[in-house]
Amino acid sequence: MALTGRVVLVTGASSGIGAATAVHLSQLGASLSLTGRNTENLDRVARLCQPVSASQPRPHVVAGELTSEKDVRHILESTVGRFGRLDVLVNNAGVLETGGIEDTSLEQFDRVFGVNVRSVYHLTMLAVPHLVSSGGSVVNVSSVNGLRSFPGVLAYNMSKAAVDQFTRCVALELAPRGVRVNSVNPGVTVTELQKRGGLDDEAYARFLERSRETHALGRPGTPLEVARAIAFLASDDASFITGASVPVDGGRHAMCPR
Repeated sequence: MALTGRVVLVTGASSGIGAATAVHLSQLGASLSLTGRNTENLDRVARLCQPVSASQPRPHVVAGELTSEKDVRHILESTVGRFGRLDVLVNNAGVLETGGIEDTSLEQFDRVFGVNVRSVYHLTMLAVPHLVSSGGSVVNVSSVNGLRSFPGVLAYNMSKAAVDQFTRCVALELAPRGVRVNSVNPGVTVTELQKRGGLDDEAYARFLERSRETHALGRPGTPLEVARAIAFLASDDASFITGASVPVDGGRHAMCPR
């Protein structure tokens, strides 16, 4: 799965799955552009991305807010300006808000869809000409919540279902032009996502413990396990895969209550 010479833009690269993806892709020889809101964390992740060859450049770091159209344009232009091309776009950044139909505010709904859907649409739209030129690919980070319904996270569920439909539609549009588009659908993965979505330490510990029952493999996943799937879909080993939503969820998508 060598990605030597491939230019990869990873959003939400300052922590969690995005950070693990950046480090893993750097080990496969990719030239990286890393974006997120926290410059300090982005710099830390960039330092963890050790080059595997003398010709591999250090990661390019460009901070920005994905809900800002100006920042999104700058992120893409800065990446192409630095490397002269774009081969892979990893739309990883995402946020979570808890609540159902009675207690999810419109502000929460807009925040979730602004980051999880609108920014993916915008950045992909801007990246298409460059991906067509390179014969590149897109990997969207969705969720098992896009494949199955869960109570208490309505806006998040809806946003990830939208990402999966976006993946399929754009895959069909861009296939004749040689660009592949796929998504990964993680189950519970040990990151800060749920805590940022409102869970305190005690509730998060219970949430992870319950993963023993809700995942067929009896545990939550790790960011690296998702990163490996992203790397596969971005590589030539997946050259005949497009429009796919790949569960990386320890079998959770296949489970039913009994």
